[in-house]
Amino acid sequence: MTGSNREWTVFSAQCPSRASLARIANKWTAMIVILLHEQPLRFGELHRQVEGITKKVLVDTLRALERDGMVEHIHQDHAYYQLTPLGRTLHEPLQALQVWAESYVDDVQAAQNRYDDAADNRILG
Repeated sequence: MTGSNREWTVFSAQCPSRASLARIANKWTAMIVILLHEQPLRFGELHRQVEGITKKVLVDTLRALERDGMVEHIHQDHAYYQLTPLGRTLHEPLQALQVWAESYVDDVQAAQNRYDDAADNRILG
């Protein structure tokens, strides 16, 4: 772990770590990091694999990840994106979130249904 001796906290509005947390917590960031961990990908490949993302949002997310030092845009025979060493440090925690989301989707949906049913009963009597 690198950095200064300063103590950063995401709970402080002035702390730059808050912006990093917001970027990392973004659903598109998580999907892009997980995919790029497997292999470098071209823009079109990323766009096809991340269903529902617009090209503009993908461009904006990739640029932000480049600016933060997590992704690099490589221009060789074909232009592609790959994770930097810093970006690779995100893979494990983001993959853990992916596994949790996929493992507990039925539980979350059941909780949502119970909540919605109870809300309907309160409103409808």
